[in-house]
Amino acid sequence: MHGQVTRCRSISPSSSLHNTKSVDPDVLANAVRSSDRRALARAITVIESTRVDHRSAAAKLLERLMPYTGDSIRLGISGVPGVGKSTFIEAIGNHVIDQGHKVAVLAVDPSSTVSGGSILGDKTRMQRLACRRRAFIRPSPAGQTLGGVARRTRESILICEAAGFDVIIVETVGVGQSETAVADMTDAFILMLLPGGGDELQGIKRGNLELADIILVNKADGELAAAAKRSVADYSNALQFLIPRSPSWRVPVVPCSALEGDGIAEVWQNVLRYRDALSAGDEIAARRAAQSRAWMWAETAASLRAQLEEHSAVRSRVRDLEDAVTHGRLPPTLAAEQLIDIFLSAKAKE
Repeated sequence: MHGQVTRCRSISPSSSLHNTKSVDPDVLANAVRSSDRRALARAITVIESTRVDHRSAAAKLLERLMPYTGDSIRLGISGVPGVGKSTFIEAIGNHVIDQGHKVAVLAVDPSSTVSGGSILGDKTRMQRLACRRRAFIRPSPAGQTLGGVARRTRESILICEAAGFDVIIVETVGVGQSETAVADMTDAFILMLLPGGGDELQGIKRGNLELADIILVNKADGELAAAAKRSVADYSNALQFLIPRSPSWRVPVVPCSALEGDGIAEVWQNVLRYRDALSAGDEIAARRAAQSRAWMWAETAASLRAQLEEHSAVRSRVRDLEDAVTHGRLPPTLAAEQLIDIFLSAKAKE
C-alpha cells in the first residue's frame, strides 16, 4: 500500500525545497497559479520553513498570490481519535471531485514532543483520494502549536486556493483546543461523533457542540446502526438548548458511514445549503474578515515573542529570571514585565 501512495503522490513535503538554495517568489507564484503540483508542495514548504530567508520569500509569495485567494469552500473537520476522520475525508473528497471540484486536504499529524517528528505518518492514509488527479493531500506536523493545527495552516489554505482548489479541507489532530482553532480558519466546522448516548452525550463539551455547523454521527452501520440512530436523536435534542453560531442556520445532525459511503452525499448537500444560507447575509465574508483580524494579532504576538527570545540582551538575563520564578523568588508576571523592559531598552539603544 505504501508503494501505491508513493507512486500516486511522490512529492515529499521537504525534498522539493532543498533542490535550490534560494527561492524566487515570482517564479514560484506563477508556477502555483498554473497548478504545478511540485510548485504547490514547494510553496507550502517555504511557508512552513523557519529559515530567515524563507520567511522573507514566504511573505513575498503570499503577497503575489493574495489576489487569487478566497474563492473556495473551507471546511474544518474534527473529532476524537478513532471517529473515522480520514475515512470520511477520503469518502467526501472523492464525492466532491466527482461533482467537478478540486479538493485540497491539509491534514495535521500529531508530533512527538521529543523528536518533533510526525507520529501517525499521514502519507499512508487516504490512499484512493491521493491517486485522484484533482486532489492534493498535504500532511504537516502539529509541532508545538496548540489546537491541533499547524501554525502555517492558514497560509497553506491561501496557497491551495491560488492553485485553483475550490474545496479546502482542514483535518485536525483531535478534540480539545482543535475545535476553536479550526473554526477560526474555516467557513464551516464539521464535528464528527461516535454512536452512543447517555454517558457519551454527557461527555461532549457544550462548547464543542456550539462551535459545530454540521454534526456527523459516523460509523452508522452494522451493529452500530441502531446506536447511531439514537445518537442522532440525542444530539438533535441537545442542540435545542444551545445558541447556534449563526441565526441563519440550524445545525443538522447527520448519520453517515464513511466506510460504506452512506450519507456522504447528504453531508455535502448540507455543506452547500450552509454556504448558500450564510452567503445570502454576507455572514461568511464577515466571518473571514474577523478571522483575518484575529490571525493578524496572533501572528503579531508570535513574531514579537520570537524576536524577544532571540535577542541577546534577553537571552543573557532569561536564565536568571527563570530561576527566580522557579524557586518562588519572583512572580511570573513581574518576570515577564522585566523581560519586556530589557528587550525594549535594548532595542531603543540599537
